[in-house]
Amino acid sequence: MYRLQSCTQLKKKGFQHALFNWVVSFNRSRSVHSLPFATVKTEELSGSQPAEVQNLVQGKWTRSSGWNTIVDPLNGEPFIKVAEVDESGLQPFVESLLKCPKHGLHNPFKAPERYLMLGDISAKAGHQLSLPEVSDFFAKLIQRVAPKSYQQALGEVYVTQKFLENFSGDQVRFLARSFAVPGNYLGQQSHGFRWPYGPVAIITPFNFPLEIPLLQLMGALYMGNKPVVKVDSKVCIVMEQMLRLLHDCGLPMEDVDFINSDGKTMNKLLKEAEPRMTLFTGSSRVADKVAVDLKGRVKLEDAGFDWKILGPDVQEVDYVAWVCDQDAYACSGQKCSAQSILFIHENWTRSPLLRKMTELAARRKLDDLTVGPVLTFTTDAMLGYMNKLLQITGSKLLFGGEALENHNIPAIYGAIKPTAVFVPLEEILKDNNYELVTKEIFGPFQIVTEYKDNQLPLVLNALEKMHAHLTAAVVSNEPLFLQEILGKSVNGTTYAGLRARTTGAPQNHWFGPAGDPRGAGIGTPEAIKLVWSCHREIIYDYGPLPQQWEIPTAT
Repeated sequence: MYRLQSCTQLKKKGFQHALFNWVVSFNRSRSVHSLPFATVKTEELSGSQPAEVQNLVQGKWTRSSGWNTIVDPLNGEPFIKVAEVDESGLQPFVESLLKCPKHGLHNPFKAPERYLMLGDISAKAGHQLSLPEVSDFFAKLIQRVAPKSYQQALGEVYVTQKFLENFSGDQVRFLARSFAVPGNYLGQQSHGFRWPYGPVAIITPFNFPLEIPLLQLMGALYMGNKPVVKVDSKVCIVMEQMLRLLHDCGLPMEDVDFINSDGKTMNKLLKEAEPRMTLFTGSSRVADKVAVDLKGRVKLEDAGFDWKILGPDVQEVDYVAWVCDQDAYACSGQKCSAQSILFIHENWTRSPLLRKMTELAARRKLDDLTVGPVLTFTTDAMLGYMNKLLQITGSKLLFGGEALENHNIPAIYGAIKPTAVFVPLEEILKDNNYELVTKEIFGPFQIVTEYKDNQLPLVLNALEKMHAHLTAAVVSNEPLFLQEILGKSVNGTTYAGLRARTTGAPQNHWFGPAGDPRGAGIGTPEAIKLVWSCHREIIYDYGPLPQQWEIPTAT
């Protein structure tokens, strides 16, 4: 028989039930709005609440005596403090790299369980980035330090997520797949293995603060290396937060060092620690210096003055114009794959292409960051370069050519409208013009030129004279035209066909330059094996000896 409960008991149970529901609701809300790995909130970064970026060495997050203050690229307000290591603080980083042997943290004969561990970490990290609250966190953090549209920032997170998914499970150990060749007699067999370098370094730029360092870092780890990572201080907060996510997914704290410093200090670290291989992504000038300082123990993905050729077959003008706009001006042109020069067949000149490109460029605005701050060129520098181009005979401004208005972007950065300058092909090829015209401007700026059927050799000559060979596009569905261009060009990532582009490389194909033995790739098994491992051959020779073997005569 049930006993009737008192009003007091009922009220008490009702309160407890309500409290339980509130706690469940609060925890559910907190799990959505706060991330266990994150030490910053993107919407709160400001001068009154600046974020701090730390260093990671020998398994511990550390501060330093010196702080580098990063200003908000949209309003100039100091909003991030980076603990930068100076030359006096390098010793722990040197020691950490020197502790790693040349045969690495793992290889096919040593600690193979680490291949499985890293596959599991990749699966967990990929899942984390697939969660809307995590992808949104990183997309908005990228926007705060390297302003680009939300779609562009989220695309960077998406590519990173898919890369991690690609190398989950057994895919890491598949990277270390070996091969065997029969020997000359019983008991002899040669085996080829992919072998780590051991201590390595990764230096990456500002424009893709998550994708480039994360993909190269994971490739280095997969193959058994111990990396120290240096990301441009303006955007290093993104990779710092990603490392914290990786630790949350099971990556041992000691496996990666993360350093914030100026270039001079990093150069000293490289010279003292002597990593067996250094991956550098950035300007050609610095890349060449690093290659000399490190005696060639480098892989480079340096600058790209990237070209696009529109063939004689005019079709789908709206689509081609839109891709040209995206290639030249997405991320304010701050992609190493951005369309730098556009060769237009005369048939396209008679189409509405240039008018449509002008209209598309005019849609871009600072409000949604479809155009924004340029972090490596000032406004005066870009407009000054434009004015030099306009002094070339026959050149003209197609659109843009003005500074952005009504903004608070600090003067140390650039802010111009998407710009295109036409320069006649014959003028481009003149010795006194070529270096000027093919200078890479890491901003919303492109050169446009026109060619006729009989001038195709001049176009090919212009391509042959270029120094950087990263991306390219041949927009045509004419097989013989494609064959001619592709057979007489070099660029390591070349798109061909009506839908060809220069930017937007996903994680499912090679991205990197060609024509340079130092060239690095990113994203694919081939790129990882090329950059982060070397070949080792082991020849087994067990015997048995032939019956009645005797010592032969001296030779």
